[in-house]
Amino acid sequence: MKWKKVAIYLSFVLIVALGTGTLGHFLIPKAQPLLTPVAKTGEEGKTKSVIHYMALGDSLTEGVGDETQRGGFVPIVATDLQDRYNLANVVTTNYGIAGERSDQILKRVKKDEDLRSDLKKADFITLTVGGNDVLKVIQTNFFGLSVDSFTKPMADYQERLADMFKQIRQLNESAPIYVLGIYNPFYLNFPEITDMQTIIDNWNNATETFIKQQKNAYFIPINDLLYQGLSDEVGIADTDSSETDTSSTETSETTTGDTTGTSETGAEKITNNVLYDGDRFHPNNLGYQLMANAVRDELIKTQNAWLMKEEK
Repeated sequence: MKWKKVAIYLSFVLIVALGTGTLGHFLIPKAQPLLTPVAKTGEEGKTKSVIHYMALGDSLTEGVGDETQRGGFVPIVATDLQDRYNLANVVTTNYGIAGERSDQILKRVKKDEDLRSDLKKADFITLTVGGNDVLKVIQTNFFGLSVDSFTKPMADYQERLADMFKQIRQLNESAPIYVLGIYNPFYLNFPEITDMQTIIDNWNNATETFIKQQKNAYFIPINDLLYQGLSDEVGIADTDSSETDTSSTETSETTTGDTTGTSETGAEKITNNVLYDGDRFHPNNLGYQLMANAVRDELIKTQNAWLMKEEK
């Protein structure tokens, strides 16, 4: 059954995620930002010289799939901000752990004293959460999975997210919180599961609705960045269409051979150049750079919330 295949695949992804975080690739060159930064902004003399950036979350925060082993989007954001605003330093603390669900992240927020201390000092916080909650629903319900299977888990997730925000605000009332959405990598391996994008959209909509109700919190969608590939050149292909968009798919002469980073259905092969070849699930260096630019742009739009000195 197709959902059983998904469950087996997700188990493999989890193993890869945990293993990748422990391997060093020190000889791989440092990844450079792809997109041209926007112009510097900010009022001289009124901005902080040192910024404390707290990154919290799952494998996306840890940077699984980033073969430079620098930590995914987090250090790219920090470097960009330091250069853009001529800061003396951006002090980054990364509390990303691959495989963690919202309940596990919440537990750390409540119990980890080092994490809580860094939350108190943070000028701004990024949070990646929810992807592993979705995976758990798939793994435990694959025989009868449907869109409705996610209704209660989504409600439970929102309760934990509310508790997480409450805990954070007890420690830090003013730091803006930037919550990244989740994305759909499943089409690469299971293009026949057409409901998955609806599930991802529903989950993101629920998260965004919650974030909009919070003070000084911002939702950053990343699904379109990652499932479409760089410059929208690849993405989800309509395998039932009589016309094939050659900009988003490649024709394969055979269904055998190397399919790393691709999914094949008949004669059609779907590729994505921003996902990690090791599991076709996590972002690769390019994917993390796209995420960093999305975070960077939101930080610039909301700079007064984290950059400006407090008025005495």
